[in-house]
Amino acid sequence: MPITRRDLFVGAACSVVGGAVGAGALSSLSMQNPINVADYRKLAQSRLPKMVFDYLEGGAGDERALAHNRSIFDRVNFQPKRLTDVSKRDLSIELFGKTQAAPIMVAPTGLNGCFWPNGDIALARAAERAGIPFGLSSASTSTIEEVAEGAGGDKWFQLYVLNRAFSEELVQRAKDAGYTKLVLTTDVGVNGLRERDVRSGFKVPMKITPSVVLDGITHPRWSFDFMMNGMPQLANFVSKDASDVTKQAAIMSRAMDASFDWEGLKWLRTIWPHELLVKGILRADDAVRCIDAGADGVILSNHGGRQLNDALAPFQVIAETRSRITQPILVDSGYRRGSDIVKALALGANTVLLGKAVLYGLAARGEQGASEVIKLLMAEIDNTLAQIGCRNARDLTPEYIVEDNRRLMMPSA
Repeated sequence: MPITRRDLFVGAACSVVGGAVGAGALSSLSMQNPINVADYRKLAQSRLPKMVFDYLEGGAGDERALAHNRSIFDRVNFQPKRLTDVSKRDLSIELFGKTQAAPIMVAPTGLNGCFWPNGDIALARAAERAGIPFGLSSASTSTIEEVAEGAGGDKWFQLYVLNRAFSEELVQRAKDAGYTKLVLTTDVGVNGLRERDVRSGFKVPMKITPSVVLDGITHPRWSFDFMMNGMPQLANFVSKDASDVTKQAAIMSRAMDASFDWEGLKWLRTIWPHELLVKGILRADDAVRCIDAGADGVILSNHGGRQLNDALAPFQVIAETRSRITQPILVDSGYRRGSDIVKALALGANTVLLGKAVLYGLAARGEQGASEVIKLLMAEIDNTLAQIGCRNARDLTPEYIVEDNRRLMMPSA
């Protein structure tokens, strides 16, 4: 007899009654007051089944790029300016002619319904509340239209190119729904080797197996939400079209159009009337080519270390890219502290995209948790600005930071 979602729920209920380890760990952690992103990560890990947390947390191969994204911030320190009036600070910036409350935005991330019911809408509402943009992934578990109806604020749409015909359909839907920016992701021509997902068999729709059931019953709160809201799926690919299954499989395996090139970018420019950004850039010369091809800005990214095991950290190419283009430079991958964000801004980035940081909050406490993470990062940015003697986020320059290989030498006689 096949295992049903009801079976999973009953198992979870028994786990609660029996005082399962997962429930006990979650209860213990939930009594704490999380004060930083790392705390929310612990809460998320406790609530999510292992296979789901591994999907959220994992990187490519040995996860060296994942670790490198974080360690790179340790190589840069602040050199504060003193006797500066920092009694009032201003985190706001202007981007593409719009003022936003802070130099951050919620990055487009896929399968957010696996972390919390209606996760995409929850994240969009959290971003709206904070006065920052929200990016919706093609691989969302709520449709383009559902998110537009469920949340206000500045919404951007991120495009994976499976083929041009379907891409044009998605772009038109985003345009009709009022999305203001289009983000082309370029670093998924082939799938990254995500070994955690291979081992766990993570996929959407989830295949209910005995190991999945066991994982579920030791995480009863997640299982309860899953039972009440149904199985997450790639909502933008669900219709009466029989090719949906093929499209969803292509997204899950990152089997995109590997032939999409610079001519493809120029074509995309012709069908999108608003600002267009190119995401996945790790070279300054590629950034220049993007602008020449009609892009309005670039997003420096290594896909959070989830595609290429030994990729540069995007943080490492901010300064060179800023020296080559004047258009907006956005950056992501590895940002967990307000001080990380300030360092990127000082090097020349305009805005930092937050992926895992807000997903930890979402997975721990839903929309409330996502809002809490955004607020605490804004508070950390504000504190860092005060500490280094900079009143406005817009005034940050390389003068405030020093690489760790710089050595202070005594002047020669």
